[in-house]
Amino acid sequence: MQMASDEVLIGRIAQGDRLAMQVLFARHHVRVFRFVLRLVRNEATAEDLISEVFLDVWRQAGSFEGRSAVTTWLLSIARFKALSVLRRKPEQELDEETAGAIVDTADTPQVALEKKDKGEILRDALGALSAEHREIVDLVYYHEKSVEDVARIVGIPEATVKTRMFYARKKLAELLKQRGVDRGWP
Repeated sequence: MQMASDEVLIGRIAQGDRLAMQVLFARHHVRVFRFVLRLVRNEATAEDLISEVFLDVWRQAGSFEGRSAVTTWLLSIARFKALSVLRRKPEQELDEETAGAIVDTADTPQVALEKKDKGEILRDALGALSAEHREIVDLVYYHEKSVEDVARIVGIPEATVKTRMFYARKKLAELLKQRGVDRGWP
């Protein structure tokens, strides 16, 4: 069962195979959790959403048509659920979150480098991107999805994915340069 492809597991789940569901969950829950966490920025909410995502997989496995990879399908379900939660949040809560993400400009780039390691600097810069750009970067670099897969997951044309990726990288380069990281990692 551990060696079965995701598509085979989905077929077995559609027939009510609990072991297949456990294998699929074990194989993908961390990846889906990290993706959702980057969108909602709250661990408890992300954990709740992961449960909902895999419950939907259990219920809808029979409707999986195989037009995309199972991971693409999982991330699409997760994205929809995360965006639904974000839409329900009060405006005031989102404003506080945005205010919390503003970087303190009192430190010089050299001081910032001394305080934080390179990974933290990159995470901070990624967090400063718009939600649309952060989502594209996350899917392409962390989940290694192709432009075509990202377009399916997000529900936008491939050209829009490419455009967002271009501007996300440009903005990321600017943010890293402001933090004293120029031309890659020293």
